Amino acid sequence: MLVDSYIMPQCIARPGSFGGLMTLYEANYIKLTQLVPDLPSRSGTSVSTCAADCDLHLTIEHQTKYTCELRLTYLFETETGKTADPDLIARIYFDARMAEVRSWVDCHQHAVLETLSQEYVRELDQRWNRNIMLSKWLEYLQDRNHYFPTHQGVSC
Repeated sequence: MLVDSYIMPQCIARPGSFGGLMTLYEANYIKLTQLVPDLPSRSGTSVSTCAADCDLHLTIEHQTKYTCELRLTYLFETETGKTADPDLIARIYFDARMAEVRSWVDCHQHAVLETLSQEYVRELDQRWNRNIMLSKWLEYLQDRNHYFPTHQGVSC
């Protein structure tokens, strides 16, 4: 099993730096492929159901030989219908073994997330913010035993 603590950067990667961001992309790839081990061959929508957490929805938006774009979210019932939160889209680079958050909701449901999104306005800061969020969320999902097995429809 690969874990992100085994990543040895070629140089010292400072938080907030471009090199550190690339290391974070690599760590997110490792965590994501543990959650979805057959990611290169997956298509469509899958749901991971765990007693300790909400249903986690995974949708493959676009797939090529070298990349994949996916949506990862919880769906909540509201007065106006279903709300996706967090509504995260990530691009996976299979050849580079990296995962980066491409977009995250513009209007956050949680005050802390809204404050963070307004505080960091530089592109590099925004990328750090989105990808740290993904990293922490993937750790949380792993702690809750979320998993998308090869054959769809199995609960944990």
